[in-house]
Order: sequence, then structure tokens, then C-alpha cells
Amino acid sequence: MSTNLRVAFIGAGNMAEAMISGIVQTGMLAPHQIVATNRNNEDRLLELHNRYGIQGIERDKVQLSSYDVIILAMKPKDAENGFLSIKDEIVPEQVVMSVLAGISTEYMEEILQDRQQVIRVMPNTSSMLRQSATAISPGQHVTMKNVNVAKSLLACIGEVYMIEEDQMDLFTGIAGSGPAYFYYLMEHIEKTALANGMSAIQAREIGAQTILGAAKMMIEREESPTQLRQNVTSPNGTTAAGLEALAQNGGGKAIKAAIEGAMNRSKEITSKLQKITI
Repeated sequence: MSTNLRVAFIGAGNMAEAMISGIVQTGMLAPHQIVATNRNNEDRLLELHNRYGIQGIERDKVQLSSYDVIILAMKPKDAENGFLSIKDEIVPEQVVMSVLAGISTEYMEEILQDRQQVIRVMPNTSSMLRQSATAISPGQHVTMKNVNVAKSLLACIGEVYMIEEDQMDLFTGIAGSGPAYFYYLMEHIEKTALANGMSAIQAREIGAQTILGAAKMMIEREESPTQLRQNVTSPNGTTAAGLEALAQNGGGKAIKAAIEGAMNRSKEITSKLQKITI
């Protein structure tokens, strides 16, 4: 990774901050190599400067031509204006990374300069703790060097997975929306614990640690999910009773429906955004 790499964030919201925090905390880049800008919230830019030491500059004062990587992190509804606003300020040698949901590499390549290097990125909210599951899909003109640059930057907020772009909606259903499924599970663990005499705080700690431990087992061991489940399920035991109750109440079907529901909604959003007139 070049120590001279310079990165500009267009948009200064939570996702931009999570990425900035990871990059600075890991020492990937020095704060002076990063700039963040937004449309008109100077207080937010000052906040990021004070917190991380980066440059917070008004949009019309940022010379994008001097940056190697441009990361678009505004709201998806501002995508068209965002892309058009940078089109004449950048060249194909620069890399444009978009964390905007529903915006394809094809759309970016069409609206930006000819043969522009673009990469579609999908992090999740765990990036705030540097535990994101992040997917990337490079456009057709990106060099392998710049793919590796993107991977290195995104590794500062968690694990990075390169996937085919036609799998991005499925990834959204699993990883983009996935944290909410676990929070929903925790809500019901807390409610059930409260109803049976345990404090919500204790139930939250126990439930969260249980989920964390199970996740680490999945990551660190070679057994399949099915084998791991069978390993802790004794015939006619407590786990078997719990799993039977899950099956009887549609637990497996509900998980499948949740993933496919989020995936299909992602496809709808992508289709709608792709109809923006250029």
C-alpha cells in the first residue's frame, strides 16, 4: 500500500465515520491523507476533524483531482447529483468506491468518465466496531492494484469478500440486513427472560455472549453448521426440545423468508435507482 495514498470521502455520515475511524486507528493512513466533505454541514466536518484529525473541507473547496480514491458515502437519494458533481473533476486513473445501496458498477461507469475505475462496496453496521462483513464488486476497468487498495482500506473495518455483482442483493439479505435479525432474536431472548424472572441486563449479556461464542465456533472450526448443531443436540435433551419448538413454529422458514425478503427489496431498490435519467 502506498504511504502517499490520499482518500476523499464525499459524504460525512455514520458509514464514512466508521471507515475513517478504522483507517486512522489501524494506522493504514495518516489523518492528513484523508479529507471528508458534505453539502453544507460544517459542524459535522469540524466534529470529524476534532475526533480523528482528518481534514474537513467544504465541498466546493476540495480539489478531487489530487486524491487517489474517491469514496461516495452520501445518501442514495443524492446519488445522481453526487456522481454528476464529481464527473468533470476526476480522471479514469482515480478509483471511485461507492457504498451507496442499489447503485451498480454499470450505472457508475455510464454516468462517469469513459473507462472510469469504479468499485461497488456493501459494508454493514458492524463496521462501527471494525467487525463488518463487507462485499466488493469491481467494475470492468479496475486494475488489480486498485482492487487491492480497496481491500486494504476496507479491511480496516472488518472482513472483505469479493463477490459477483449479481450476488450483491443476496449479500444484502444476509450481511447488510443480517445484524437486525440477530437484534430481533435478542429482543425475544430479553422478553422471555424477563417473563421468567431474569433481569434484562443479565439476559442481554448472556444472550450476546452465546451468539458471539457460536459465531466464533463457526469461524474457527471446520465443522458445518449442521454438524455443530448436532454436536450440541443430545437425543431427548433440552436443545432437542428447543429446536423442535423452533421447527414447529416455522423458525427455519422464517429465516429463509427474512433473507429472501431483504434480497427482493434490495432488487426493487436497485431497479428503481437504475431508472434515474442520466
